[in-house]
Amino acid sequence: MYGFVEQLLHYFNRPHAGVPTGPVEGRAAWVGRDLAGSDEWRERLPPNQVSELQRAVDTALAARRPTQELTAADFPLPTLRASIDRWRAELVDGRGFVVVSGFPVDTWSQQASEVAFWGLGLHLGVPGAQNEAGDLLGHVTDLSAEREHADERLYRTNQAIRFHCDAADVVGLLCLSTSARGGASRLVSSVTVFNHLLATRPDLARRLFEPLLLDARRPPGASPQYTPVQPCAFDGTHLRTFMHLDYYSSVQRHPGVTLDPEVRELLDEWETYAEHADVHLDMQLNPGDVQLVSNHTVVHARTSYVDDPSSPRHLLRLWLSLPAADGCAPN
Repeated sequence: MYGFVEQLLHYFNRPHAGVPTGPVEGRAAWVGRDLAGSDEWRERLPPNQVSELQRAVDTALAARRPTQELTAADFPLPTLRASIDRWRAELVDGRGFVVVSGFPVDTWSQQASEVAFWGLGLHLGVPGAQNEAGDLLGHVTDLSAEREHADERLYRTNQAIRFHCDAADVVGLLCLSTSARGGASRLVSSVTVFNHLLATRPDLARRLFEPLLLDARRPPGASPQYTPVQPCAFDGTHLRTFMHLDYYSSVQRHPGVTLDPEVRELLDEWETYAEHADVHLDMQLNPGDVQLVSNHTVVHARTSYVDDPSSPRHLLRLWLSLPAADGCAPN
């Protein structure tokens, strides 16, 4: 497992050779209108793989160990491994995301779903901490009503979340239950957005290769409260982007920090293009869906939602680091 800082170092260890002088090509440069009517990014587990997954869950539960102490050996997937390898390749060298349906969460307890998702993650990559407290398996649900103040981590509310990346090679979600209305997952190719800026505002495209200040969203008194981050890195072939519209913007809440006009314009132009309906791709995750997304080539967001009180929206979340040989974050 990776600690929070160790994972950050792995993710941001991105090779950089220089600013691209022309559009970055490849399957990662997709546009939503080309995928909206297609199922090429979706697949469903066949019955034999569902049965194999169930056997692996039974084996892991029989070990009677805490979920996060289980290893890949405790969760055998002899035939599903070929599919997992294909999904990993899609994340690294393909469009940067995949949705897999058919996980039988309706027949599993929450513990069994957690074990299944954790075991899948162990075969896909290395789970890492999602915060400084070291949480490895997150729960995405609306907790705002249980708190005196709204939580700064928006995934714990039902509010819309602007485009952002997580500081891990891959973010995975397993949907246990969905909302009554809203809550669409919104994906956009950061390669496509960069290519647009390069063609229309090359000055702003170049600014993506210089540091921006990122709000660390740490408790009062903790240090540092913000840190410089270079949004883009280009190794001559792959463009990798860390975009966080909220945290690049909210850094100005700290004393002495202001956004210069060029940075403000950059964030506005980036978001305006990404929000075009034909550029991004919206999808609803249903119970039993697993969404895997590269944080290097895809930026994600979420629309606001309204819960069914009897069955609130609930997703499990994993942050995963991939081996250096897979090309996401070489060491």
